Amino acid sequence: MKNFNSNGKLLLTGEYLVLDGAKSLALPTKYGQQLYITPTDNANIYWESYDENNNIWFTDKLSIETILKSDFSSKNEITQRLIQILKSVHDLNPSLLTTHGFKIKTTQNFNRAWGLGTSSTLINNIANWANIDAYKLLELTFGGSGYDIACAQYDNPIAYQLINKTPQIKEVNFDPVFKDYIYFVYLNQKQNSRDGIANYRRYKGNLTSPILSINGITERIILSDNLTDFEMLIEEHEHIISEIINQRPIKEKRFTDFNGAVKSLGAWGGDFVMVTSEIDPSAYFNSKGYDTVIKYSDMIKA
Repeated sequence: MKNFNSNGKLLLTGEYLVLDGAKSLALPTKYGQQLYITPTDNANIYWESYDENNNIWFTDKLSIETILKSDFSSKNEITQRLIQILKSVHDLNPSLLTTHGFKIKTTQNFNRAWGLGTSSTLINNIANWANIDAYKLLELTFGGSGYDIACAQYDNPIAYQLINKTPQIKEVNFDPVFKDYIYFVYLNQKQNSRDGIANYRRYKGNLTSPILSINGITERIILSDNLTDFEMLIEEHEHIISEIINQRPIKEKRFTDFNGAVKSLGAWGGDFVMVTSEIDPSAYFNSKGYDTVIKYSDMIKA
């Protein structure tokens, strides 16, 4: 049996604009997904996916011959996505899915509704197993900027930027002295990134200036050495993205009385937000119905 592990992800800066070349700060998480591969003596794929409580949430059996048929599809959305991934794996490595099959098991230590990279960790694990380029597999399946694949592969914070559509990745020394004042709060709903990107693409203005601004904010956040400056940069970042996607910042919409900064992460409206507070803010967010509040040191791999 072979096994693989990939880190989850959080995009601290550059949401949306990372697609168009903005420099972004991305953080790999302690949460991740594992893939276990066992060869079989028949040409079938036996797939089992387990959640964070070790309960099966998806299982299926497919013959490789069926998977590789160009016109084969499934009414089950998860099975259909799996078929797409495995077909793409075969396209990138035709020697893999041929005469014998595999028993494939996935496990993860986070709630897949959290938006920490259920798809990207799977893609990176499968790419490692198949000995193919994870970015190419992502392009053939889910799409996106690829920062989540970079987080899956790196164990330290990274500056991520697409230059001529090619990922440029640099490990950075982001370990803020005030990290004990940073928390991540789950907003109780999974946000569809594709919907968020579609909304972003409706923006008709010139992106040159906001991208330059976000680049500068990213660089300053990486170097920030005090909480006050960090919070100021968060608020500036929120204002820029708000103007582009025509949405009010999350603090204005839900947390106007919160004594600290609040920043959306990824597609606005769901998944996690980052908040700053010199005291544990759990009671405040719990009182508003948000029970998942995670400390920076418990979330981020470092």
